[in-house]
Amino acid sequence: MNGLWAGSWGTRLRIASGLVLFVYALTHFLNIGLGLFSVEWMDRAQDWRQVVTRSIAGTILLYGAFLVHMALALVKLARRGTLRMPFWEAAQIAMGLFIPVLLVAHLIHTRNAHELYEVNDRLSYIMLLLYDTADGWKQSLLLLVVWTHGCVGLHFWLRGTAWWRRAQPALIAGAALVPAFALAGFLVEGRRITAAFADPDQQQTLLQTFNFPDGETFARLIALTGQMRWVFGIIMAIVAVAYLVKYIRARQRSVRISYGSGSEIIAPKGLTLLEMSRIRGIPHASLCGGRGRCTTCRVLIEEGGEFLHPASEAEAQSLASINAEPNARLACQIRPVEPLTVFRVFEPDGRRKSRSHASQGEEKELALLFLDMRGFTARTTGQLPYDVVFLLNRFFDAIVPPITAQNGTVDKYLGDGFLAVFETADPESSAKAALRAIEGVSQALKTFNAQLEREGQGPIAIGIGAHLGGVVLGEIGAAEHAPRTLIGDTVNTASRLEGVTKEHQVQAFISVPLLDAAGHAVPEKMLIALELRGLSTPLLAWPVQQARDLHAQLATFTAGSTA
Repeated sequence: MNGLWAGSWGTRLRIASGLVLFVYALTHFLNIGLGLFSVEWMDRAQDWRQVVTRSIAGTILLYGAFLVHMALALVKLARRGTLRMPFWEAAQIAMGLFIPVLLVAHLIHTRNAHELYEVNDRLSYIMLLLYDTADGWKQSLLLLVVWTHGCVGLHFWLRGTAWWRRAQPALIAGAALVPAFALAGFLVEGRRITAAFADPDQQQTLLQTFNFPDGETFARLIALTGQMRWVFGIIMAIVAVAYLVKYIRARQRSVRISYGSGSEIIAPKGLTLLEMSRIRGIPHASLCGGRGRCTTCRVLIEEGGEFLHPASEAEAQSLASINAEPNARLACQIRPVEPLTVFRVFEPDGRRKSRSHASQGEEKELALLFLDMRGFTARTTGQLPYDVVFLLNRFFDAIVPPITAQNGTVDKYLGDGFLAVFETADPESSAKAALRAIEGVSQALKTFNAQLEREGQGPIAIGIGAHLGGVVLGEIGAAEHAPRTLIGDTVNTASRLEGVTKEHQVQAFISVPLLDAAGHAVPEKMLIALELRGLSTPLLAWPVQQARDLHAQLATFTAGSTA
């Protein structure tokens, strides 16, 4: 979750304000859609919403979020060094600029009309104004633009999370249904209220109910709408002038950038290095789109680093999170003013077909199981290669099914052992699945050894190391030939736990983090503090002599603590 809020304070404010506006738009559109069923439902939902939106706190939050979101977008636009950008980003900016143009009329004729002229701006009043008019088409377009803008922003914020990708089919369906539901409610209630207003007997009642504006009031509202649009137009002109002034000044001064691989460009000063790469056609990775929320655009400064401005707090934190080299910087954050020689850490290959998102990795907290066969080398010395392969396959056929039965996956086979991962919805279920798998493996091994004994062969012993922690899953390898795998300190720790099982003559070592996640409290006297290579502090783990009755042993501890 912390990764979702990475970046500068400006980035975080833009995300937070966008979320506020998205929630408001969603509830507003659902409220309109209730007109499909009942005027009473629609009015009641509007009353509930306005308890929040028309309170002092709600007003400050909503209008503050709108002003902050718009201001940050305009400032960012004015400060851009180039208008070259991905299509989705250009579409987002275009929609964001289009929204205030249509929204101002809506605000003036509803909230402002209510505050200034005591108009009862029920949704039915709004639909009476808009139904079967050109303004109605414009407001319907506004609804679609607002919703699309919000959904695109939400997607590009959350696309790196596993749960978002899993839920995408349902979310896409829901995203399509929300505006359809709202427009259906608008049509049904608009048709009803328009027909009622056409009836002379009901018209007077509706005029009084809504405190319907007279011609003079409408003229004032229309004039105010025009004035607000002029204000927005002036603001946009200021942004355009600011961009043009910066662009012209930048064009007057240029800087030479060498990429260390023979490529060299001359680009205007004032741009970020990432913008320089883009406008000069130099491939440059940037997963987050140049927002400083990842480190995929990072470069190593080979020459000219002394002329760069110091890293901001956000950039420094991002680089520190990956233990980057001292001369590493983010291309989206530095603005070279003197000749610079850099090395791109991640260089796209320039082909149209890029890697899937899985290749960029995702972080999860999962349980891992590292298993190894004891004495494999001594057991197979002198045996024919085919006999060794036959034994290993029989062994894996016996002990892997208990792992897959618990939704575990063998990530990789390592000769006479393997690494298994339990990729479930949350750490608790992952830990519980790992414990059930360990017990199942031990039971399966007992059955397999009994079969070996009948064949006149000695039994096989195993060691298991089980740990829970953060891992990164992604496609690692050459493009289009990269298997999905996992890396991280948790993998190393599980391997080292397995490594000390032989020394302590136990079948398994299960770490306390895994036990805690599964909800099991093993008495402290039963734990061992292990000094494992790569860990700065000892790791508490539970040594299990035989794991085939693992849950019975855990139940004993639970019963003892209860007693």
